Amino acid sequence: MPGKQPDQTGQALDGDPGAPHHAAISRISCRPERLAQQLAGRAQDSRRGLGNAGGHDQVLNEVCMAFLSSRRRRARLVLELDDAALGRLLKSLQATTSTGTIATTDLCMAQISRLLDQSRADWDRRTHQLSVLAYRLSESHGPRAWATREPRNASALVLSAWAQLERGRSQGRPQDAAGIADSCLRAAELAPEDPTPWVVLLGLSRLERRSQPEVFGLWNEVLTRDRWNREAYLSMLRYLGPEEMGSRVQVLDFVDALRASTPAIAPCAATELTAEVLQYQSVLARGGVEALMARTHWSHASAAQALDRAARTWARPGFFHHAAAVADLNLLAYALMAAERRSEARPVFEAINGTVAAWPWSAGGDPVSEFEKARIRSGTGV
Repeated sequence: MPGKQPDQTGQALDGDPGAPHHAAISRISCRPERLAQQLAGRAQDSRRGLGNAGGHDQVLNEVCMAFLSSRRRRARLVLELDDAALGRLLKSLQATTSTGTIATTDLCMAQISRLLDQSRADWDRRTHQLSVLAYRLSESHGPRAWATREPRNASALVLSAWAQLERGRSQGRPQDAAGIADSCLRAAELAPEDPTPWVVLLGLSRLERRSQPEVFGLWNEVLTRDRWNREAYLSMLRYLGPEEMGSRVQVLDFVDALRASTPAIAPCAATELTAEVLQYQSVLARGGVEALMARTHWSHASAAQALDRAARTWARPGFFHHAAAVADLNLLAYALMAAERRSEARPVFEAINGTVAAWPWSAGGDPVSEFEKARIRSGTGV
């Protein structure tokens, strides 16, 4: 729960030894464009000996800190990122699924159906919404029940398959890979233009460590329907990494090809920087001397240039429009702090406004705590 808000009246309280300071506070504008000017003027007055200089300086400093803190939103992990409709649905799901009755399950699925119907023409947002819902409902019987009840509903089939895939990821292997694949293929027949069944099949092929020709075939199916699908590019990036079925050389080739053809504002634009962060985190994970020297990764030409390109544009208002843009800003803030480019990280943290994406912060521990420590180190809001 948020802490008690300070009194906003600025009125002096009878019997309050700090009443003169409350009166001083009441004369300070809370408008950002005037606050700095007024504080500077009052500091100058104090130096001239007008009033209790020490007391005024202390109170004005406290006011300044309170003002800046009030403008900085408390960090919190937000699955939906800035998708307000999805956020409302997640809150509703949390409230209604606690009963566990058939009636409430039906109500939840009806709400999900309405949301997904609204985003049907926006593949980027539909992919984001389905991925979040699948993660949130991975332990629920609701998606499978919905798909069973409506076997010709593509959204129900994809959500059921994706939720099972998420459960399989948490367990290290899918419980029913054939069932997941069948649901996706049926959804693809019902909605041939929809990339999301192929996104799930791509994720399943990664989990099962399928061969590269098969995985590239599924990736191409996604791109045929949604050229810059963020989920598909990030899935391929991880699949081609040395931790899965590829190598560092394959990652570099993949990123080079992507950089040459991808628009700067595409939903998958963060793939290159993601590759650099993954490499940086892999060095950290080795421990020892290598981990101590991990920061030097950002002085290498490829990493520095990727970070430069992102830092120049991503945090500009309105530059990105895709559904997971805030997650990409989290990535940029993390990378800038890892590279000790704190002044460049400050406007990125301001743009994020406390909306935390779990990765990449989770690599260091609790993502909210790691985000907040980095934000404080950057000097944002202090």
